[in-house]
Amino acid sequence: MGRYLTLILKNSWRNKRRTLLTVLSMAASLCLLGVVMAMYRAFFLQPASPAEALRLITRNRVSLAFPMPLYYREKIRQIPGVREVGVSQWFGGVYKDSRDPRNFFARLAIEPDQIFALRGEMQVPEDQQRAFRAERTAGMMGRPLAARLGLKLGDRITLVGDIFPIKLELTLRALFDAPVGNEVLYFHWKYLEESVSAGRRSWGLAGTFSILADSPEAVPRVARAVDEMFRNSDVQTKTESEQAFALSFLKFLGDLKAFLLSISAAVTFTILLVSANTMAMSVRERIHEVGILKTLGFTPGAILGIILSEAVILGLAGGLLGLGVASLLCGAVRNGPLAFDALRSLTIHPTVALAVLAAAAGIGLLSALIPAWSASRTAIIQAIRHTG
Repeated sequence: MGRYLTLILKNSWRNKRRTLLTVLSMAASLCLLGVVMAMYRAFFLQPASPAEALRLITRNRVSLAFPMPLYYREKIRQIPGVREVGVSQWFGGVYKDSRDPRNFFARLAIEPDQIFALRGEMQVPEDQQRAFRAERTAGMMGRPLAARLGLKLGDRITLVGDIFPIKLELTLRALFDAPVGNEVLYFHWKYLEESVSAGRRSWGLAGTFSILADSPEAVPRVARAVDEMFRNSDVQTKTESEQAFALSFLKFLGDLKAFLLSISAAVTFTILLVSANTMAMSVRERIHEVGILKTLGFTPGAILGIILSEAVILGLAGGLLGLGVASLLCGAVRNGPLAFDALRSLTIHPTVALAVLAAAAGIGLLSALIPAWSASRTAIIQAIRHTG
């Protein structure tokens, strides 16, 4: 098809208005497809960071809402392959106005002496670490989160509980930087326990246990060993990687994986219908020209290749434009307030870009295949007599 390239390009833009509208409609759909595929990759295919790959979370097998005996911690610590174990408790609650999405972020009660061992990738100045450890009402927050909320060291943070019917008054004493997990506020677990009324205190109970393994190879073995240890206990456990635990929150939204795949399939099918209608209209208008090309010596195969090449070029043009817009949208999402930390890695990865361009080329090819095949097989006399 190389020798027909000039002809193909001219034919692609012969009807500029229709070509422009076709490319824009495909770009809009392929932009949506690119964003959906990028979300799917960020949630389900993004590999864990080296630090994340060493961490596990143990919770009550029935539900995250039910606590576990605190003495489980010491039993877990004795399992071969376990380097460190710490208690953590999801607090929830409301910061300022819950209707503002910028005010949504994770709030976790933790043991201050263990958190720095469990999350060794966190970068915190030594003086801030000491201040956080020493003060019972101290809070520690990811630096990007603090910047988004307009907070600085020494500021007061008030959290109104919903799971726990209390109000916590914290003082921001430390800011940390980490590759992932910056959208979180940590505070002292004992402060939470002491703030709950005596009748509702859960001394001797823990919400979850965070486990640091010796090596990535030890992670599955430790997970099995923890759950096996408490398999016959009154309170059974479920242990999974930190990444899998974070993804479990997506189940509150339903089957997100099936939802994203369904959107991708629906978008692809819709583009195919729109493109097929456009290409059928374009080919019908050119039946007379096909007859002339055949009288000049163009074979049916050459005519078929020319028409299909035009359709693929239009598809790729829409795909490239759609990917450009999708990349901008992913950047806007990354820099906005996020409910899920996985979206911090939302980007048009090369694999996503290749998949979208392949879909664009495939849609162009399929949409033009039947009308192009029909036109290339039309007899010369019939084609010349065709009036469109």
